[in-house]
Amino acid sequence: MTSPQTATGTFTQAQLGTQILIGWSGEHPDQGHDLAFLLTYSLGDGQDGPEAGEAALRVALERAGLQVGGGVQDASETPGIQAKLLVQAGQAVLTLPHFKAQYTVPAEWLAAAEAQGRVYVMFATRPWPEAVPGQPVGEEQLRGFAANPEVVSTAAHCLLPVRALG
Repeated sequence: MTSPQTATGTFTQAQLGTQILIGWSGEHPDQGHDLAFLLTYSLGDGQDGPEAGEAALRVALERAGLQVGGGVQDASETPGIQAKLLVQAGQAVLTLPHFKAQYTVPAEWLAAAEAQGRVYVMFATRPWPEAVPGQPVGEEQLRGFAANPEVVSTAAHCLLPVRALG
């Protein structure tokens, strides 16, 4: 059961729980070239439990101008999306009003991001408690979560332009 706060369109930071950012790169199935991907997810450890955290994250994403459960939004063509991606010195920094995370990117991710000038970001509302910080996430484990139809259909999907300092 969600708290009255999430039901009325408000949430607390504590309800969101631990938010994680992970990235990879690979060939985009529709475009035939490498694309950099980022996935944000919660561990489901928010103050009022995983269900309240999922509801709170939906509200937070919608307030940031992102469609949960919709198609891929292109932030360069969609005014009002309050998500920014800064890539500098081997780091990707993703910032939303409720969330800021930094991720050390591998060289192939950086090359794909720079070549395309944008990154595909999936904001999962479903928690992924098994993928904890400090523990490696295997390719099959990542694919199992990021390609799960229930996760995909309840996430927000966005193409963010790559920005750099200077």
